[in-house]
Amino acid sequence: MIEVTQRGEVAVLQLKHGKANALDVEFCDAIAAQLQALKNSSAGALVLIGQGQIFSAGVDLRRVLSGGPVYIRAFIPSLQKAFEILFNFPKPVVAAVNGHAIAGGCILACAADHRIMANGSGRIGTPELLVGVPFPTVALETVRFAAGPQHFQKLVYSGATLSPHKAQEYGLVDEVADPGALLDHAVAAAERLARLPRAAFALTKSQIRQPTRTRIQNDGPRFDPTVEESWSSPETLAAIQQYVDRTLKKPS
Repeated sequence: MIEVTQRGEVAVLQLKHGKANALDVEFCDAIAAQLQALKNSSAGALVLIGQGQIFSAGVDLRRVLSGGPVYIRAFIPSLQKAFEILFNFPKPVVAAVNGHAIAGGCILACAADHRIMANGSGRIGTPELLVGVPFPTVALETVRFAAGPQHFQKLVYSGATLSPHKAQEYGLVDEVADPGALLDHAVAAAERLARLPRAAFALTKSQIRQPTRTRIQNDGPRFDPTVEESWSSPETLAAIQQYVDRTLKKPS
């Protein structure tokens, strides 16, 4: 599911879960476990990249539909844990957004310290409300952190998926790079961050992200039970089915 290679002191994590890196409970658990293992490794920084033309297409909606409420009760905590561990990872993280980063895929990218997107036809954004599902608190707050107050509400309400350069205008990505040079560019960015004193970087990163972490800690217990209940409701599952029927091609 995740291939880890070393480029000097930079660990490159390539997501390899099916064609679309769709987020299911097993993949989220694998992401969380790999990040935990790398916390105390010799790696000075991480690069997160997808495969082909897709960084991550977000939640595996077909799995949600087939598993129903029982699966959802296991999946949402797993999803939240993966997002939280990535957001709070003490070392520098660079997202090399090689293609589409949709919904949960966008949130994975937003959790990074620096985001570089390949120029081309890839899109990035958070269409959760178009699907018909509310955001878990950690997901919503991670997007707020990345996009900032100027664009956050518009991004969430519109559900728009943006081109690389438009995403840069909205704060979802920091740079746009040639696809062939994306990984090298991301590794170079990670190396620059890794040269900073590690303890000082980790503390500063924690300070920068503390307001978001506090909102997650305070609002999660308040909202997330309702989020899970909503995902499991017949109305939401019907909305997801309609979205899948309307937008996702069946595998050949």
